[in-house]
Amino acid sequence: MQPGELYFDHRSRTQIKQSQQQNSECVCDYMCRMDLQEYFQRIGFSGAFERPDLATLQLVHRLHVLNVPFENLSLHSGQQNSMELPLIFSKLVRQRRGGWCCENNLLFSWALGQMGYQHTTLGARVYNPQQQDFSAQEGHLINKVDVAGRSYIADVSFGVSYQIWEPLELVSGKEQSQPPGTFCLKEDDGTWVLEKTARTPLIPNEAFAKSSLVDRSRTKVVYCFTLEPRRPEDFHAASHFLQTDPDSLFTNKSICSLQTPTGFRALIGWVYSEVTFGYQEEFDLMEMRNVTDAEVQGILTEKFGMPPVHNLTLKSEKVCYSL
Repeated sequence: MQPGELYFDHRSRTQIKQSQQQNSECVCDYMCRMDLQEYFQRIGFSGAFERPDLATLQLVHRLHVLNVPFENLSLHSGQQNSMELPLIFSKLVRQRRGGWCCENNLLFSWALGQMGYQHTTLGARVYNPQQQDFSAQEGHLINKVDVAGRSYIADVSFGVSYQIWEPLELVSGKEQSQPPGTFCLKEDDGTWVLEKTARTPLIPNEAFAKSSLVDRSRTKVVYCFTLEPRRPEDFHAASHFLQTDPDSLFTNKSICSLQTPTGFRALIGWVYSEVTFGYQEEFDLMEMRNVTDAEVQGILTEKFGMPPVHNLTLKSEKVCYSL
C-alpha cells in the first residue's frame, strides 16, 4: 500500500467483528491469566519449590517486601486501586508497580494458595497515634498461614519501618527480632495487637530533626486483629473509603516505600528518605531530603524499580504519618 492510499477491508462486517472479538479475547485471556512463575520472577525467587514449608514461606515473604513497593501513587495520578486479582497481578507483576495492602496482601494470598499453603485472610484495624485508638473499620488485609502445626501472620504491605520482613509466629508475648526492630504480638480476649520496639533515629540533616515524619517513641502500636476469617469482598467498603474520603491518609499523602537489604527507602510527598537499620548500636540512620517534581520520576525508577507514573501529582497534607 502506497502512502496516502486508502485501505479497504474486503472482509464482511461479521468477519471483522469476529476477528476483533477473538483479538479482544486473546488480550483478556492474557490479562486474566496469573502465572506463579511470573510472580516468582517479579520477586526474584529462583529456588526450587518442593513443599509448603516455613523456610520457603520466610524467603518468599522477604523477597516480596524487598522487590514490590508499598505505594498509593495510583490515587494521585487520576486512577483508583482495584481488588480484582487479575488487575492486581497485571499491575504489580507485569507492570512492575507496587500497591497498598489490599493489593499486595491479596496477591500474596493468591500465591500462598498456589504454593499449597493453608492460609486464612484476616482484617486488621490500624492504630492512629493522634487519636490514641484503632481505626473503626478493618481497612488492613493480612494473612494467617499454618505450617507444621504452628500459625504465622504474613503481611507484605505495611511499608516503612513498620514492615515485617518475615511472618511472625502467632504466639502472645513472644519477642521476635527482625532487621526493622523487635516485633511482638499480644493477645487479650481474642484480640491480637502488633507492637514494635524501635531503635533511636539518627538524623544528619538538621532541617528534619523535628520533622513530623520521624516517630521517636520507643514502643509503637501498629494494628490489632482477630482470627475471624475474612473474604476479599469484606474490604470493598474500606477500600473505597480509604481512597475517596477527604480525611483519609491515602488521599492526603502520596506514599511509596520499599525495603532494602539494609533498611528501606521512602518517598512521602516531596521528602525522600533512605534509612539504614542498626547503623550504630541502638540507632537507625535516617537520611532525608526534599526533592522537586522534576526528580520524582527518576527516583521512582532508580530507587523503587518502578516505571513512570503518568499524571502523578504529589501530595502531603498534615495527616499523621511517620517513617
